[in-house]
Amino acid sequence: MLKNSVLAAALAAAFATPIMASAADDQQLAEIREQIRLMKDSYEARLQALEQRLQQAQAQAEGADQTQTAPIAAALAPQAAASASNVFNPNIALVLGGTLSNLSQDPNQYRLQGFVPSGGEVGPGKRGFNLGESELTMSANIDPQFAGQLTFALSAENTVGVEEAFIQTRSLSNGLNLKAGRFLSSIGYLNNQHAHTWDFIDAPLAYQAFLGGQYKPDGLQAKWLAPLDQFLEMGVELGSGSSFPGNDRNKNGVGATSVFAHLGDDIGNSSSWRAGLSYLRTGAEQRAYEDSDALAAGQAVSNAFSGKSATWIADAIYKWAPNGNSMNTNFKLQGEYFRRKESGTLDFDTEAQSSGPASGVYASIQSGWYLQGVYQFMPLWRTGLRYDRLSSGSHNIGLIDNSTLALGNFPILEDFAPSRTTLMFDYSPSEFSRLRLQLARDKSRPGVVDNQIFLQYIMSLGTHAAHAF
Repeated sequence: MLKNSVLAAALAAAFATPIMASAADDQQLAEIREQIRLMKDSYEARLQALEQRLQQAQAQAEGADQTQTAPIAAALAPQAAASASNVFNPNIALVLGGTLSNLSQDPNQYRLQGFVPSGGEVGPGKRGFNLGESELTMSANIDPQFAGQLTFALSAENTVGVEEAFIQTRSLSNGLNLKAGRFLSSIGYLNNQHAHTWDFIDAPLAYQAFLGGQYKPDGLQAKWLAPLDQFLEMGVELGSGSSFPGNDRNKNGVGATSVFAHLGDDIGNSSSWRAGLSYLRTGAEQRAYEDSDALAAGQAVSNAFSGKSATWIADAIYKWAPNGNSMNTNFKLQGEYFRRKESGTLDFDTEAQSSGPASGVYASIQSGWYLQGVYQFMPLWRTGLRYDRLSSGSHNIGLIDNSTLALGNFPILEDFAPSRTTLMFDYSPSEFSRLRLQLARDKSRPGVVDNQIFLQYIMSLGTHAAHAF
């Protein structure tokens, strides 16, 4: 009831003012939308405070005389049931997205030369019209102790996947929070954000090469927020290890461990920053990838890595808005650096498609980074520039060192430094809709330049939680 009255008052005031006349400019309309958003945020905060007061009152009333409270409880039961129904019913949010892609190179031939990614969210996608991935999210408070969220990923191929499905605590003390299930890991900066909130259509090359797109473990996360004037967050995650760079190893207990720390603060009234350091350790057992044996007339082969994988990530972001007001203009600069070390064994031609199976030791140290800036130069309009670069680093392939095979048997592992430059423009009529044009020049394999043009739409329906910093 409170929410309806607040929103009704806001809408009545908006329609009653001359700002909505035909002579209103975009800046005034944007200010009205911002006022409505702030009122909605205020309502959510007041609702949470009322919930906490209700929990405290219930706890204090547990020891009271039940004979005295029974008539009152009976009288208030219908109202309490209706209120509880409104509070704990799931919020439902739907994100619809689609793209039109024009690629100068065949996307079926795409590869990150020198790297062996998961084969998942790697590459520019298909040519032409693409429905893209839609997201359906349901979230709610379960009880005073727990909340839950479920996010489905609906693909253009008519398949449904679980993006996230977790429960988390609501009432732990001392800044501690626990989460269990499948979730977007908090390593790095971009990883724990859903794709529709990204500033560019696709993930940076480093995310594609080292995380297969995004790292989404099944497991447990513990996060601690320090009681300081500055933002300091630390956490640890224990997972099954089935997500790339690991894979399903039919293993009991913990298969992957990650730790992270993020520190941030304000710089005066107009700027803020955040920096972080993360570490992911996991393993793989017969993590397969496809290659072509150049010394056997390009015969397709299946190879597999088994061993340990350790990845370090350093991230930083800087935001500026004049006096903290980002309505008209603002600027954001962010970047991340990845370094991965893997060691174990590499099995060649596991399905005997070419010259027959063989196995030897394998070790590699690889790195990559990206840097991007996004500038809102007027209300509703933004532009951004991103540069990606990877280094295939050093490979120690035992089958080559002992002369069993030659480098030509592993053409995808030949050294290279993939790079990409991306320019984007987007227009957001409201906080629920966005239209984007993206141009990219991709040099992910030797001697090939892929000029890419994308048009994208992103539309949000229903209630959405506030986006992360």
